[in-house]
Amino acid sequence: MKQLKGTALLMVWANVPIEMEDDYNRWYNEEHMEERLSCPGFLSAGRYEAVSSGPKHLAVYELDNIGALQTKEYQHFKNFPSELSQHVLAGITIIRNSYEMIFPLDLSEDVASSEMAPALQIGRMEVSPQEDAEWNEWYNSVYVPNYMKVPGCIRGRRYKGVSLTPGQPKYSTVYELTDPEISKTDEWLRQRAIDPRNTKWQNAMNHAPGSPGVWIR
Repeated sequence: MKQLKGTALLMVWANVPIEMEDDYNRWYNEEHMEERLSCPGFLSAGRYEAVSSGPKHLAVYELDNIGALQTKEYQHFKNFPSELSQHVLAGITIIRNSYEMIFPLDLSEDVASSEMAPALQIGRMEVSPQEDAEWNEWYNSVYVPNYMKVPGCIRGRRYKGVSLTPGQPKYSTVYELTDPEISKTDEWLRQRAIDPRNTKWQNAMNHAPGSPGVWIR
């Protein structure tokens, strides 16, 4: 079995000026992603574009564990960027967040060997410290499992931030979808309201701007 998913994620969102789109895409496709995937612990990656919300560009890196971001290979690329990297990064605005998985607690072989999904719905949120424990229990035992009953929802995983861009909330939920329209279906909306606790905890969440959003590969 080739492992393609692990227990950590690196997610990088970018707003790119229109005049830099060609340079940005060339850099990502021909240099940047290849460099990262050559580093130990980087298992797979995918590039996505926003269908709803934003920023427009999203890169998702599946990591064996959060230690992948501390290897000498990764630190070399990060600390000594190429001339093209310096040129591109100087002209864009990014959100760069790393996360450790908190739900589920581990991955089955089927999940660990699965490809990057065609579409993602991603929420970035948090609640008050006083509500954190009860909210997490509801999210893990009720909210995500119910959405995973929806046809076209491949799976849902939850993450806690390790290194976050300032101002970013503490948690992220990533739903892997077969189609970007899944979260608009009647069944998705039915599950959104199916449990009497949902309204309380939905209203308690403080979301990042544009959260939740949908991105397509």
